[in-house]
Amino acid sequence: MINSIYGTITAKYPQVVYVETSGGIEWELSVSETTLNSLPNVGSEGRVYAWLLHKEDSMKLFGFSSVEERSVFLDLLKVDGVGPKGALKILSNLSYQALIKILEDEDLSSLEKVPGVGKKTAQKMLLSLKGKLSLDAGNSSSVISAKKSKWEDLVKGLVDMGFDRKNSEEVCDRIAQSLDPNLTQSQKEEQIFRKAILELSV
Repeated sequence: MINSIYGTITAKYPQVVYVETSGGIEWELSVSETTLNSLPNVGSEGRVYAWLLHKEDSMKLFGFSSVEERSVFLDLLKVDGVGPKGALKILSNLSYQALIKILEDEDLSSLEKVPGVGKKTAQKMLLSLKGKLSLDAGNSSSVISAKKSKWEDLVKGLVDMGFDRKNSEEVCDRIAQSLDPNLTQSQKEEQIFRKAILELSV
């Protein structure tokens, strides 16, 4: 599996970048405008994180300036009605950080302003992705947040169990403040996790 491609940026076009690696192989990658603008100038060396779309009759490489953008792209593909082209269009108009904030704020009007995203698709994105955007592609188990919780591992575990990320962060932080400060870190984590499950399950 191709994780990334490092080489010389040989050409940049709207939503397309070419990278030449050692051995004279030139790769064509479809990218968002956000990635295109963040990559080094033509003639410079750079790294592009990749994802391969393999169909029966074709193969296509998609490129990203960061693993976070790639992860958000892959999560967008899980939304009914959003294909690879649609995901790139969304990420061309919104950085992944901006998209996360919009979803957390439930700002449907901002989503609907993105070309190609109508009201129904915006609603599907909100229902499918709010609090669930993954940090690492593939078998990811972490989540992106504008601000990491101090109890990130516990929050991750709660999210994996199906609980809302924002609620999990708030509950963990609140429980942590009520604990005996003399407890060890592992004792604190155990109590926070157990109490958080009980509270979130109500």
